[in-house]
Amino acid sequence: MKSKVNYLKQALALSLGLLSSVAFANSQEAKVITAENLATLQSVSQTQVSPSGDLIAYTRSVPREIYVEKDGKNWGELYLVNDKGVERPYITGKVNVRNIQWSSDGSLIYFLAKMKDDKHTALYQIAVAGGQAQKTLALKNTSVNDYALNSDNTKIAILAKKAKDKSIKKLKKLGFKAEIYEEQLTNQFLYVVDLEQSEQAITPEAWSLGGYVSDVHFSPTGKSLLVKTQPSALIDEEYMKSQWHIVDIAKQKVMMSFATKGKLGAAEFSYDGKYVALHGAEDEHDPATGRLFLAQVSSGKITDWLPNFKGHVSDFEWSNKRNELYFIANIGTQAIVAKIKTGSNTYKKVVKAGKFIASNLSLSDSDKTIALKGNTAKHPNEVFILRGKSHKQTRLTDSNKWLNDLAFAKQESLTIKARDGVEIGGVLVYPLDYKKDQRYPLIMSVHGGPESHDKDGWLTAYSRPGQLAAAQGYAVFYPNYRGSTGKGVEYSKLGQNDYAGKEFDDLVDLKNHLVNIALVNEKKVGITGGSYGGYASAWGATKLTKHFAASVMFVGISNQLSKFGTTDISNEMHLVHARSYPWEKWQWYLERSPIYWVGQSETPLLIMHGKNDPRVHPGQSMELYRYMKVQGKTVRLVYYPGEGHGNRKAAAKYDYSLRLMRWMDNYLKHDNKPMPAHELPHATNLSAQKEGDKD
Repeated sequence: MKSKVNYLKQALALSLGLLSSVAFANSQEAKVITAENLATLQSVSQTQVSPSGDLIAYTRSVPREIYVEKDGKNWGELYLVNDKGVERPYITGKVNVRNIQWSSDGSLIYFLAKMKDDKHTALYQIAVAGGQAQKTLALKNTSVNDYALNSDNTKIAILAKKAKDKSIKKLKKLGFKAEIYEEQLTNQFLYVVDLEQSEQAITPEAWSLGGYVSDVHFSPTGKSLLVKTQPSALIDEEYMKSQWHIVDIAKQKVMMSFATKGKLGAAEFSYDGKYVALHGAEDEHDPATGRLFLAQVSSGKITDWLPNFKGHVSDFEWSNKRNELYFIANIGTQAIVAKIKTGSNTYKKVVKAGKFIASNLSLSDSDKTIALKGNTAKHPNEVFILRGKSHKQTRLTDSNKWLNDLAFAKQESLTIKARDGVEIGGVLVYPLDYKKDQRYPLIMSVHGGPESHDKDGWLTAYSRPGQLAAAQGYAVFYPNYRGSTGKGVEYSKLGQNDYAGKEFDDLVDLKNHLVNIALVNEKKVGITGGSYGGYASAWGATKLTKHFAASVMFVGISNQLSKFGTTDISNEMHLVHARSYPWEKWQWYLERSPIYWVGQSETPLLIMHGKNDPRVHPGQSMELYRYMKVQGKTVRLVYYPGEGHGNRKAAAKYDYSLRLMRWMDNYLKHDNKPMPAHELPHATNLSAQKEGDKD
């Protein structure tokens, strides 16, 4: 009897031709990662340690089975694991559990989900001792989007939108469907009620705080709230105009607002309520929320807690016993966990760089157990704990046991000097069959943002080839070009007011380095990436065409003039990227657009884009496609209906992965001038799946 996945692999190998069948045969011998098992990859999405520290509740993201399940986003399942790694499933299957929190006594786990016949998301609870999940609180005709509990679980703060007027649905049926752009957005409101379990939906009164409420936390005393607002539901205002406030619960009145500039992330009260830790930006031109600030509740005074820090803080959690903050920071391609006391600017490392890439801190009541997510070069996010004074590190979960049987290619960080002396680098994945002094084809996978960076952890996904390509004989490089985060604010601003300038020259310098160390065949270099990485891929196929033999652009930018007028983040673009407006220098913006350089392009370009993308309009891909097509260039455009700024559904992810690797194979391995067929063997694979079901 053959497994379903083997049927699928064989069908795919036969449909894609000799190279794929050879790769299939090799994968059976060497046990390497394939597009098919990549589509089954699970990962931990949230961790929460119990008050006692004995158990960790976590959610696991589980992809839908391709060719079998109705298409959609990953499922979210709920599990518990103890400090020995013994795991218990609590809510599994076709469910979407999120926002888990423990009750103060550790007997219950609260979570948000749609269960059974729910039309809207509600708050549920499940007893740790076992039993069925029970509805705790539901709102009438609208969803609970987020919530916070006070310390003794007697009150709950809810974030939700108001129920829609029933006449709207009726009018739509009658043909009244006019859309007023950016004026029909609905605000999210704050509601505070007693936490009492009930099956009956309630309609509480919204607090009048003004604007859109996006986050909330109770103070330790339960007398006030920490509330985050923005003027409206616009994503641009979330990025650039958010603000935190302290709100008196009894008066439902803002008592203090923290004055910060630029992007603003999380905030949290200290254990005694005297301080608030803020995750923000250095100024309005800082492209990322990587600064750690300390605010005094009594005065509202804010200080930079880690001045001139050459990294980016990504998460934090206060101690439950003292005014000490645990935080995660990304430094270069690594991550650390550290702690810092109020009154000091010096931190102590709890987890040193190079252990794992950490996120999502959660502390037990005693502070003796810290739960968090962690990934490495050989596995995606899993549950880790830190225990005792030494903070001993233990991995507790193994969501993809099949990964343990695979061969993994060598992965390492590297740093070089760019042509102008600026330090740049990234993460290199060697070919799995690497032999010294042999040259290999290279896929350069460029991150977006550009206020992002690649870490030396798990790097393989549907759009990021990593170990998948390495298993097929490619070197894969993830460049952290200037303007990337992880090296402090000054470094992250280096690409501003220089679209596609020195930042993308860095890509060439990094490619040349890999050629100069005799790893890469200079004539066999491909480039791919999404969003700003898609912009880099389009630039590589046009302006830098002599350096790249193949390009795959995903949700990328082709025209900086029209991009400004069709995105939902134009203000953010102006403040933290362009530092100018298009009408101030039309020709400059045009010349920093890939469409301007299409005439010289010799690079085959595959363009893929979510058809519902609000960030980079799908028209960006259409423009570049048309400019390329009319001038007789090698180009293909693939749209994904129902997808936005990145694919989130199982079928679109798998389809993308196949197209990406087939394009690279065609031009970096086969030297084929004709484009590969536009069809993929989905019908054949479906038949193979049915055959597998019969057996």
